[in-house]
Amino acid sequence: MRFLLLTAVLLLPSFSQAQTFNAQALQALNEVVTRAVEKKKPAGAVLWLEHGVEKHTLVSGTRALEPTTEAMTSDTVFDAASLTKVVVTAPAILLLSEQSKVDIDAPVHRYLPEFTGHGRDLIFVRHLLTHTSGLKPGIPQDPAWTGYEEGIRRALEAVPDAAPDTFFRYSDINFILLGEIVKRTGGDSLDSFAQKNLFQPLGMSSTRYLPPVEWQPRIAPTEKDANGVMLRGVVHDPTARRMGGVAGHAGLFTCAEDLAKFARMILRGGELDGVRIFKTETLERMKRVETAATIYERRGLGWDIESPYSRPRGEIFPVGSFGHTGFTGTSLWMDPYSKSFVIFLSSRLHPQEGGSVRDLYEEIGTAAAKCIPESAFQEVTGALPKRGEKEVPTVLNGIDVLKRNGFAPLNGLRVGLITNQTGIDAGRSATIDLLYNAPKVKLRALFSPEHGIRGAEDKDMIQDSGDRKTGRPIHSLYGERRAPTEEQLADLDALVFDIQDIGCRFYTYISTLRLCMEAAAKAGKKIFVLDRVNPIGGVAMEGPALVDKEAFTATHAIPIRHGMTVGELAMMMNAERGIQAGLQVIRMEGWRRDLLFDQTGLPWINPSPNMRSLEAALLYPGIGLLEFSISVGRGTDTPFEILGAPYVNDLALSHELNKLGLTGIRFMPVRFTPTASIFKDQACGGVHIQITDRAAMKPVQVGIAIATVFQRLYPKQFDLEKVNTLLNHTPLLKAVREGRNWREISGMWTGETTDFESRRAAVLLY
Repeated sequence: MRFLLLTAVLLLPSFSQAQTFNAQALQALNEVVTRAVEKKKPAGAVLWLEHGVEKHTLVSGTRALEPTTEAMTSDTVFDAASLTKVVVTAPAILLLSEQSKVDIDAPVHRYLPEFTGHGRDLIFVRHLLTHTSGLKPGIPQDPAWTGYEEGIRRALEAVPDAAPDTFFRYSDINFILLGEIVKRTGGDSLDSFAQKNLFQPLGMSSTRYLPPVEWQPRIAPTEKDANGVMLRGVVHDPTARRMGGVAGHAGLFTCAEDLAKFARMILRGGELDGVRIFKTETLERMKRVETAATIYERRGLGWDIESPYSRPRGEIFPVGSFGHTGFTGTSLWMDPYSKSFVIFLSSRLHPQEGGSVRDLYEEIGTAAAKCIPESAFQEVTGALPKRGEKEVPTVLNGIDVLKRNGFAPLNGLRVGLITNQTGIDAGRSATIDLLYNAPKVKLRALFSPEHGIRGAEDKDMIQDSGDRKTGRPIHSLYGERRAPTEEQLADLDALVFDIQDIGCRFYTYISTLRLCMEAAAKAGKKIFVLDRVNPIGGVAMEGPALVDKEAFTATHAIPIRHGMTVGELAMMMNAERGIQAGLQVIRMEGWRRDLLFDQTGLPWINPSPNMRSLEAALLYPGIGLLEFSISVGRGTDTPFEILGAPYVNDLALSHELNKLGLTGIRFMPVRFTPTASIFKDQACGGVHIQITDRAAMKPVQVGIAIATVFQRLYPKQFDLEKVNTLLNHTPLLKAVREGRNWREISGMWTGETTDFESRRAAVLLY
């Protein structure tokens, strides 16, 4: 016998007016569910579709088949299984984040001190929320164990088998640990915290862990346990059951009406019926992609966005809608663009595991979206493009975003492009070619920085030339002039800057950027900066921010290692120097400040002839300071990773440098003969520099420390004055000359970097 109850479309008075559901599509949606129930894929189900002011519910089949048959009812309470993760645990973490009790971008061991060693120290709270921690899927059930504390102990002892941000792997351990973080930082048990901060304020009166006995008649049973007892009101998940029924990954019981309240609150920006649960900005972060750009699957903070688990999205809801499923046959999917959500609750395991709803999720998602007016899915602002099957996920630089958006900001403009060989998209197509072939963009001229348009020149003067492929003139900005002339700009509407910086003050591309901004402002032209990753990261700042005098290698008051992108630097210089350029930064997507270049998935192109690796780039802010006094490896295969001079005893120098105790770095004695630059063709003794900890290594500190050793060991041969060519800070140079300790010298710039950090905060884009 089949039990079927259809409720009519109801108007919710607190919602704004919306168009009517498509009646034919509603019937098709109902049939999708009832057919599945007839085939016992689940024995019964409750469906809830809501869009705008409209609601449609369907109650079909049976709640229980054993020991007696019971009809499904709209108020049936279900074992939510992994919906616990997104209805309880992730929201609790976000609430604690709002209260500054949990930092999502902090290491887990800050809150769970036992979670250290064996790679655990590298796992952040964000990695747990996005299932990118590298932890295994679950806690082994054998040998037998029981108790909440034992479950937590085992989770804390779990060892990742991959570094975080390597790949996506769904893991209950992640959320078991998150549940414990809530308990320790929230001052209450997880279930009590959720009750006080989520369920009671939202009026979710049929939602809780450990449902009371009086609820049992309304609860949909799952299956029999190992002892043959039917689980009804007892969590099905074996790990949560062993932990006493309360855990971060499973254990919640709820009904469709309560889940609808929760979903409504999310889609309304964190507020329901005058009760605010979340700040608007918290909800915005909850919904956005938080997995690393190099990971194919897209996950939010707890929520699924695009992965093999995204079946409830169906074929119509846009990518950027989000939701989750539960092992017992539950799902919730929300579309913030059309303000719609779909709830499907079933107990597919009853009376014994065998029901399958994976394909049904997708059918329901597609059928539900067809009930909503088509206009809701047209020109969806903010939706993500679907991943291609062969797509290689990477960070998107400004040029990638510009290309994806059809070059819209440049359409109809006559542009001049400032670029070199690093101006490429993620697929290595040159920005020159992309703009030249863009049908609505008029590429009129090219401008080249130091090292030329192809990055192959290593000389002081570069002449104007022409680009054979496009026929466009190439105006050199590293010759007799360093900025575009009025004549060169006369026939243009805008300049476009697309060059890969290296993250160091004396790397001259940012000087070219500043001069081009000034020229554009003077000529009344727009300037677009296509932002690019900072290869050495956007967190660390190091070195003095003040200089003796401005120069082409010191274009603005910023530390030697500034931790900014070219787009952010453009905004800072435009504001602080009063340039008043018509500046627009085309932002990147997928980059985080903690990412180094090898974590972006992007191809490495040497930004200049001697900048040949990320290791060289990381060392450059310090080793580069020494290049006018000693050989820093120019003319070898490893520039900036090797240094020395003809007068150096390599064994002695290596010994002295290692004695300094510099963090994250070691020195090996080596002899080499550079074929270019200082000491060309002369045999040199020196050291090869090995980075042992990229996060701990401080390159400017390393460079200053090396200078102090050279000044002490070789005071007559070592030309200390030339260090100031790029250091540009006489007090620091004086301290080195006086033989002061490198630690003391490093402390001299602390105040300058602190002041800079507050200036920098005003323009950070990521």
